[in-house]
Amino acid sequence: MSDNGQKIIKVPAGIGVRDLAERMEASPIDVIKILMTNGVMASINQQIDFDSAAIVAADMGFEAILETEEDDEAEVVADVALWRQKIADEDDASLEDRPPVVTILGHVDHGKTTLLDAIRQTDVQAGEAGGITQHIGAYQVEQDGKTITFLDTPGHAAFTAMRARGAQGADIVVLVVAADDGVMPQTKEAIAHAKAANVPIIVALNKIDKSNANLELVKKQLSENELVPDEWDGDTIVVPVSATKKEGIEDLLEAILLVADNMDIRANPAGDVVGTVIEAELDKARGVVATLLIQNGTLKQGDIVVAGGAYGRLRAIFDYRNNRVDEASPSTPAFVMGLNEVPSAGEVFEIVEAEKIARFRVKQYAEDQKSAKRTKKSTSLEDLFAAYQAGEAKELRLIIKADVQGSLAPIVGEMNKLGEGEIGIKILYAETGNIGENDITLAAASDAIVIGFNVQAEVTARRLADNTGVSIRLYNIIYRIVEDVEKALKGMLDPVFAEKSLGKAEVLAVFPISKLGKIAGCRVRDGVIRRNAQMRLKRGEDILFEGEVSSLKQEKDRVNEVRNGFECGIGLQNFHDIEVGDILECYIIEKEAIT
Repeated sequence: MSDNGQKIIKVPAGIGVRDLAERMEASPIDVIKILMTNGVMASINQQIDFDSAAIVAADMGFEAILETEEDDEAEVVADVALWRQKIADEDDASLEDRPPVVTILGHVDHGKTTLLDAIRQTDVQAGEAGGITQHIGAYQVEQDGKTITFLDTPGHAAFTAMRARGAQGADIVVLVVAADDGVMPQTKEAIAHAKAANVPIIVALNKIDKSNANLELVKKQLSENELVPDEWDGDTIVVPVSATKKEGIEDLLEAILLVADNMDIRANPAGDVVGTVIEAELDKARGVVATLLIQNGTLKQGDIVVAGGAYGRLRAIFDYRNNRVDEASPSTPAFVMGLNEVPSAGEVFEIVEAEKIARFRVKQYAEDQKSAKRTKKSTSLEDLFAAYQAGEAKELRLIIKADVQGSLAPIVGEMNKLGEGEIGIKILYAETGNIGENDITLAAASDAIVIGFNVQAEVTARRLADNTGVSIRLYNIIYRIVEDVEKALKGMLDPVFAEKSLGKAEVLAVFPISKLGKIAGCRVRDGVIRRNAQMRLKRGEDILFEGEVSSLKQEKDRVNEVRNGFECGIGLQNFHDIEVGDILECYIIEKEAIT
């Protein structure tokens, strides 16, 4: 029973109407009626999603809990944006090419907005205070008959904040570097953020018209930051441009298409709708308005959208030129009206079939946020040292800040040496200076640890680290850093598992039970049989089954274990080929102690 007195049933992510009815011991007709009441039309054999099933369960006095085999799969996709997961789940035959989505990053005054202005032939910068981008916009341009979508972000921190919410959004990053200024600290940060997101980088070498432009020096600086130009036998395309004179723009667009052609940029226009909130605000005249980037499926007017804690039926959709449209396909930015709240930029959105489902999702989102806040824990080196207990961590990600270059170089060198073993070390960003908010944002999105040597963490950075669960480690002796990281790596090695036998039982009789299949009437011949352990069924020398115990009873009572000499009834998970004389071996898998 749950806290509110409802019975609890476990429901998988997708379930048939008939199966759901059987789990609640109800009529499938009643289930179909409730679905119809909530705007979902489904037949008795049709699959429905968890949210729909949960609403039906609630109407019938049950509380539905998501049934999972194990939570291992979440770890596998931890670094994959939700929309990429959705596309990966689509049938390959249904996928079609979509326009690449490009975001522009770089140092604050190296001409990001001016370049985008030159690309789309509009004068955005003139209307912005101080020439600094004040909002996030999305635009599309045509090149050689192909469409490219651009996101005009206010900086790499916003780009990474989106990634921290599971959005990511961009397929390609254009890094703007001024030919007269070179690689600056913010440029290095932008490189780190793009690399952490595993997004291809194209360099737009801007301001080549300046008299003091030095292209070769800037290319050398880029090479020192692991962006080796293709003309130097590297894999980074560097395109010289002048945003103010509109030179090299065609070459840049062609470079984007060239990189996109070598990537698998596809989506299913007829698939499940999923995308990212690019920006949102409360307009006095129109209510909540939002710019959405569709990444799979086709968004249509009248769809019910859920984006984090916001939902609503779309009253109107406009394209980036402010033309009203009926629908928006993958990689298309859409300006929409109809949400009840202002969603956060970077929030992933989906569509649902009924408003009741949307309200349920929003309520669940709020509860998840509260729960996450209560259970939030920083990822510290101590946690990583204990990670072998779960076998989870396979790579230690670090952001290193030091007081001077003379200290930074040996620390990076020692970390790289440690990372040559079985467990790798990935240094996302290494630079001199105090620990700031951008460092924490990058660490939060990448599950990294921030290490500081003879530096301080700014007050705002500490506050952000507390809110996001990022661990900051400060040192003043280099060998202490090496020692702590070495311990963490030792803890992250793959655990060694071994089988431990618990007991054996002989099948004396087989009882067919309706709804349960066959139950083996057994006598325990050795050790103990446990309900939560693994079981192996042997017939002679042949192994016919290895898996879980579905039920264990002594007389009519459910029990957790039965000891040597006693009789019991044993059910095996989804296996019923049991015969008298079969031997059941009970065992567990234990982790061997690490020495």
